[in-house]
Amino acid sequence: MQFQQLQYFVAVAETRHFTRAADLVHVAQPSLSQQIKALERELGADLFLRARGNITLTDAGEALLPLARRILADADTARHEVQELAQLRSGRVRLGATPSLCTGLLPDVLRAFHDRYPGIRLLIEEGGSHDLVRELARGALDLALVVLPLPTPSPALTTVELLREDLVVVSSPEAARPGRGHRSVRVADLEGERMVMFRHGYDLRELTVAACRAEGFEPDLAVEGGEMDAVLGFVRAGLGVAVVPRMVAARSGRGLRVTPLARPGLHRTIALAHRSDVAPPRAARELQRMLLER
Repeated sequence: MQFQQLQYFVAVAETRHFTRAADLVHVAQPSLSQQIKALERELGADLFLRARGNITLTDAGEALLPLARRILADADTARHEVQELAQLRSGRVRLGATPSLCTGLLPDVLRAFHDRYPGIRLLIEEGGSHDLVRELARGALDLALVVLPLPTPSPALTTVELLREDLVVVSSPEAARPGRGHRSVRVADLEGERMVMFRHGYDLRELTVAACRAEGFEPDLAVEGGEMDAVLGFVRAGLGVAVVPRMVAARSGRGLRVTPLARPGLHRTIALAHRSDVAPPRAARELQRMLLER
């Protein structure tokens, strides 16, 4: 008994027509008929009653049909499992993330993923949440780390909350401590402080500006328009203070003074997003698992 013969048998059983079954499995009708006859010889029983224009299953055919379907389904499952395992030996994962997450959260997780799956290429795209959502929607990314709430909520995306991160104020150790020297500062204490601000479209910029406006003032910008590394460099040079994620501040090394924000402080919620209508590849799902369990 051959696997291909079972495919042909199930096709005839479901279509009740040899020609339509041959079209379904992409084989010539005479070849399909020959394989069915060979299967019947192997089993020692007729599987179909062949009346003109009317193909029906015999008792033997009725007994074989559920078994054949199960064998074919098991074969599909085996093929799928092997292909997924192969995807963990080679392939790629396309991950989008905001620049601050590339600096703070990702390095340790990506190192662990690479150690476990060295054959998988990691393609990282940095951008704001708005840009990353657009790239996810058009299929250019498998996963993205975004800041909630999304700038444009999309029912086509599934998001899973990953962490809630505190924001802190960073300044140069050579400059006066912000907030009149207190160990923590309120957002209101940043009024009158010269600030280094991220570029437009940057999630942290929108959050910081909104917090200042909620306290009744516009931030006094000394420098604006930078990405994370540039902003930290400008702060080290004493050009002003900046509001950044705690993880980024902790990884940025010497040359920065870190001052926490007094309660209730400022926070941001990070989520892992992927398209709802397409399951991420196996390798991407494995990276997703490692991020969620980090």
